[in-house]
Amino acid sequence: MIYKVKAKQHNSKMCFVCGLKNKAGIKAAFFETTGNELIAIFKPCSHHQGYPSRLHGGIAAAILDETIGRAITIGKEDEVWGVTVELNVKYKKPVPLDEEIKVISRITSENKRVFEGEGKIILQNNEVAVTACGKYLKMPIEKIGAFDRQLNEWKIVTSKEDPENIKI
Repeated sequence: MIYKVKAKQHNSKMCFVCGLKNKAGIKAAFFETTGNELIAIFKPCSHHQGYPSRLHGGIAAAILDETIGRAITIGKEDEVWGVTVELNVKYKKPVPLDEEIKVISRITSENKRVFEGEGKIILQNNEVAVTACGKYLKMPIEKIGAFDRQLNEWKIVTSKEDPENIKI
């Protein structure tokens, strides 16, 4: 399936998932699609290993949590942040290191205070490796913690490699 990209989301400096200057992080890029899905793309390396040559299960859960939690921002004018209340993960296949991995998520239900979503990690051969569903509380960043957008380098970082379409 081909997903048309309509926007790229912010990255930060030190977040483990999206931080571009976190040496141990996975440096994921997030793309909003015209179908209101959010797709994360990253390439895990040896720092992210659990079993030999395999992505650690906790890191698989972290990228799914981040991708589902960020999906709430698609199409929203007001900045909304998702705080994880519950995350259920199912591991189906090992996720290899040193190859591009895609994560796709979408919101499944939403009300004024809470939203739910689902996501999956897709391997290069299009097999689903890990799935998750989660419940999140909507909160403004000021209630979560001190967050200085400039200090944390919270910005959209474009690249000539950014896709116009993503094939999964």
